Amino acid sequence: MRNFCWIAAGAIPAALDLRRLGWRLRPALPQPGQDNPCPILALPHDLPFHRWLALTRGRLAPRPLTLVLGIDDPLERARLLRLGFGEALGWALSLEELEVRAEQVLERAQALNRRRRAGALTLDLVMREGFVADRPLRLFPREFALLWRLSEVPGFGVAQDVLLRDVWGLSFRPETNSLAVHVSRLRAKLRLAGMEGLVETLADGGYRLAVTVMPRDFTLDGTTRLGKERLRQDI
Repeated sequence: MRNFCWIAAGAIPAALDLRRLGWRLRPALPQPGQDNPCPILALPHDLPFHRWLALTRGRLAPRPLTLVLGIDDPLERARLLRLGFGEALGWALSLEELEVRAEQVLERAQALNRRRRAGALTLDLVMREGFVADRPLRLFPREFALLWRLSEVPGFGVAQDVLLRDVWGLSFRPETNSLAVHVSRLRAKLRLAGMEGLVETLADGGYRLAVTVMPRDFTLDGTTRLGKERLRQDI
């Protein structure tokens, strides 16, 4: 039987209830590392702000598996798709169309090579998260995108211009030091996970993954320390 999940402030409207077509509602959202993903229907109307924020940041559920419903504004749908959601749909759709789109979202997610490993680090493309010893790094979207791009060529450098193009979508080098700031924050999270030195700076200003780095023992919880620790400016 096909499963789906539901995120909303209330019950599932009949017009969006895939159970009418033989699907089963799964009570719990997918967790990191699970190999049985299912499409997630999200209705943001009346959703508490903190839950909506967690959803848009990929903390509540994997965005590639999530169909955001009830979005009639085409510009807002485009924004949600750029954030990496599997679908963004308005109210004008039939239950049968919703079923097809849910199936397609699941097929795309399953077609992905969702996990990539670099030494002790595991990156999960569906969850948009990195793990060391099964502990999440709690990465923000661009931090994950940076690691994912660097992990394509572990041990080899990636130039700043390439990272700006592939992660930020920029064809020019901006006046701000956004790349350096994101790398610094990423290094802080890796350091708290015992992976200091994983992201190396090259002489030309590019970056690479040093895949021989292994995690050291650590005792303090990273979510407690992060934010209280001064972030280094690495460039």
